[in-house]
Amino acid sequence: MNYKIIGKYIKELNFNIPNPKTFFLLTENISNYKINIDINSLSVKKNIIEVMTSLSLSPTKNDFEQINTKIIYSTLIELNKKVEKEELERIILIEVPSNIYSELRKIFISLFENSGFKDIKINESVDFEKLYKMKKAQ
Repeated sequence: MNYKIIGKYIKELNFNIPNPKTFFLLTENISNYKINIDINSLSVKKNIIEVMTSLSLSPTKNDFEQINTKIIYSTLIELNKKVEKEELERIILIEVPSNIYSELRKIFISLFENSGFKDIKINESVDFEKLYKMKKAQ
């Protein structure tokens, strides 16, 4: 492995259900919302990169109430040696998210369960390699 994880933390957390109406609609129609995954990175200093993996929930239809649920999970990695651009992309977009996804998912589900939502379904695994290849093909 050409990198090691040197730190992980919740960088940002938004969980806002604006009113009781939205709460009840969300409870009844949770299947009408989808999970969005986004990955960004930032060079912190030489050989240290911050990989920010975010999960958010958005309605699949325009007529549903908007809620603000988003978590950005930051992973600090240290590169052991100089890596080529394509390898660095794979580390940032596939390897790191694959490594931390189960923790991120657990935190996100816990927020919903502790807010009264018992039927939140989020895939236990995500094929980040498949997502990476789809993105590259575009």
